[in-house]
Formats: sequence, C-alpha cells, structure tokens
Amino acid sequence: MAKAKSVYSCTECGGQVLKWQGQCPHCQAWNTLVESVAEAAPTGSNRYGRIAEAGKPQRLSEVEAHEESRIPSGVEEFDRVLGGGLVPGGVVLIGGEPGIGKSTLLLQALAAIGKTRKVLYVTGEESPPQIPLRARRLGVDAGNVIIFPDTDLGRIESVIKSEQPKVAVIDSIQTLYCSDLQSAPGSVAQVRECAARLTRVAKSTETTTVFIGHVTKEGALAGPRVLEHMVDTVLYFDGDTHSRYRLIRAFKNRYGAVNELGVFAMEEKGLKGVANPSALFLSQHDGDVAGSCVMVTQEGTRPMLVEIQALVDEAHAPNPRRLSVGLEQNRLALLLAVLHRHAGIACFDQDVFINAVGGVKISEPAADLAVLMAVVSSLKGKPLPAKLVVFGEVGLAGEVRPVQRGQERLREAAKLGFSHALIPHANRPKQAIAGIEVMPVRRVEEAVVRLRDLVGK
Repeated sequence: MAKAKSVYSCTECGGQVLKWQGQCPHCQAWNTLVESVAEAAPTGSNRYGRIAEAGKPQRLSEVEAHEESRIPSGVEEFDRVLGGGLVPGGVVLIGGEPGIGKSTLLLQALAAIGKTRKVLYVTGEESPPQIPLRARRLGVDAGNVIIFPDTDLGRIESVIKSEQPKVAVIDSIQTLYCSDLQSAPGSVAQVRECAARLTRVAKSTETTTVFIGHVTKEGALAGPRVLEHMVDTVLYFDGDTHSRYRLIRAFKNRYGAVNELGVFAMEEKGLKGVANPSALFLSQHDGDVAGSCVMVTQEGTRPMLVEIQALVDEAHAPNPRRLSVGLEQNRLALLLAVLHRHAGIACFDQDVFINAVGGVKISEPAADLAVLMAVVSSLKGKPLPAKLVVFGEVGLAGEVRPVQRGQERLREAAKLGFSHALIPHANRPKQAIAGIEVMPVRRVEEAVVRLRDLVGK
C-alpha cells in the first residue's frame, strides 16, 4: 500500500506547501505550518460553488435595497452585541474558553426564538439526553428546539435544507468532518471546508447559522484565519472562570458596530444580562484613596465608567518597573515622559503600576489623561474627589486631544451621579449638562493645575 502523501497547511491563510518551513510563503506568517494528509481531488460536482446568485453587472443605484427584519434572540445583551438581533442568512462565529458559557447562552437564545420560529441545534459534543438535562438545569423551555446529534457535514446540510429552520446552531465547528477529505476533524482543511459549505447553505436558504468555535492555548480561535473572513460576525466570549461575570465582544460585524460589548452574569439559571455594567468596574472604597481615577470609556455604542488605579512607589532597582494591566504598557512609558517634560513631575526613580478594575481591557487613547491623573494622585498621596471623572487623549507635545462621543460620555457620568469632569477643551458641551461641572483643559500642565486646585496643595 502506497504511503499517504503529506502536505503542510498554514493555520493563518490556509495555503499549502510540500515541505515544512518556518515561514509561510503565502502570507509570510511564522511557525504556522502544520502537517496534514494530502487530499485527493473529489469527483462529481464542484464543491467550490458560488455563495451569491449570479447576475449581470449593474449600477449600485439600480440595485433595490431592502432591510431585513432582525430576529431577536431573547437575550438583550446578546442582541446589543449583534447590532439589534440575528440577521436572516447571516453567519456568526462565537469563540471562547471551555466552560465560559457559549453553549449555555445559545441554548437560552434558541429556547426563546423557538417559541415563534423553527430552530435547529446541531451538536457534535453532547448526546441527545444531555441537552434536555442542561435545559432543565437552566430553567428554560426548550421543547420546540430540534436536536440533531451528528458530525457528518453531508447529513447536516441535508437536514438544514429539509427542515428549513430560521436559526441553526453548530456546536462546534471543530467537530464536523467532510467525507471528501481524509484529514481528521478539527484540522485546517476540515474546518475550512465545513465552514465554507455551511456558509453557502446559510446564504442560499436564508438560515441564520451560528458556529461555536474553540480556542487555542494562546486564546486565539482554533482553525485557519480564513474562518473569520468567511463569516459575517465574529464574537469572543471572555471572562475569568473564577468570577461570575462574562464579557462578549464583537471583533467583526457586517451588520452592526465593531467592539460592541455585552456583559453577563453567570447564575444558577444561566447567563443574565447586566443592565448597568459600569458598577462592575468601579471599586467601593470606605474612604478616599490616592491613585484612583474614574474615566469613561466607549465600547462600541455604549459608554462605560471604569476605574483606573495607579500605584507609584520608590524603586529599589536600577531600572524602575513599568507595569500596566488592562492598558498598553508602551503607552504608559510614553505618558510618563510627557508628564515629566511638560508638567515637571518626574517618575524616573519610581515604580509605576497601572490597573483597570474589573479585568476590562482599554485600547482607546481616551484613558491617557485619567492614567496621568491617577499617577499624580498616587505620587503626591492626594486622593482625587470621589465624584470626578476624567477622559482625554494626550499627545507628545503635551496637548490634550479630543475623543469621540464626548457628549455621551458626559451624560453617562452625570446619570451615575458624577459632579465634576476633567475633559479636553474641544469636547466641552455647547449646552450645560445638568448635574455635572465641566472643566475643559488644553494641555497636561493645565490639567495638573486644575487637579491641585481640586485636592489642595
């Protein structure tokens, strides 16, 4: 018997080479080639069929656009991340760590949708008796959910076409296999092939399809990177397994805002949406604490209040430490240099530690001014006012730049009872916002002076 030929497939782009090498020649990524069995060319119909219907070239103005009515999932925070609900014919990929609550969330959503529409739950990881047990534990009525335990792609396609559900959940995409391919389920070729064919079925039958995806040890979605390119929406479930709170974030969404954030609390009866997530990211101190500053970050369309904590301590090593959790560490070094050059406050002999409360990750530059105010507060040992909120981007020249959606940030702070706001001058509201005093600043040194006036010398 002839030995099976092996090829090396790239996990990023899906490209194939005959010999292993450190760098993929197609996408130039390093250490992404994995060995797999070379696939024989399938006979019969072309498996690379078109997704969209064939048509003639025409002007965009001639195309009739019609808004599809979205399907509410029954979970408000889930609908928020999706942009208002599930889109007919849309394909959603949701990934996360094991045990984070992916299957729980989607079973709750299917139970709510199943009351008015036909839904299908394809499972390759659980037996049929296990799903009703989980539904009973969650206290949801999932009697209308159609269960199909199988991993064969051909049979799943035929069931979707025969049953014609409005929503189909695939749990999980890494367990499916295509009989035309020889590689094992979960390999690059199998995941790419199964996702492509199910996406084609979803577009042709107007079936909303949700893929559950596993993650690697590094936290990235398992499978080729092209999997994220195929689907319409990519969601990521995040959270500490030791905490009951879960965050779901949209990294890609063709039908809604990107970086939209949904917050859930894991309870005995499943996942419950958190209406006011700002309370999760604010610490409860008995008294005033130095080094604590509250900022307003923007997650998609939602403004949220997050507490930034700073600890400045005397360094006992030749190289002072710069540690940042939840914020970019390189930007911390940049901000400290700006603080020294333009405000005259030196931290070159101090260890500086920055933390965003609640495990939230802030990537926007609007946290710059809040980080600097927290550092100054900790260095001087002067607590900031309890009802002060700060946001603004800081440039290398010491200027305080405006941020987007400044009005929404101020309204959110006023709604939660904050009375003072230190903001960029360009973000000052044209009309006064009830309950909050705005202090606009143009430069870092001006912000430090305003801070000294508030807390005293």
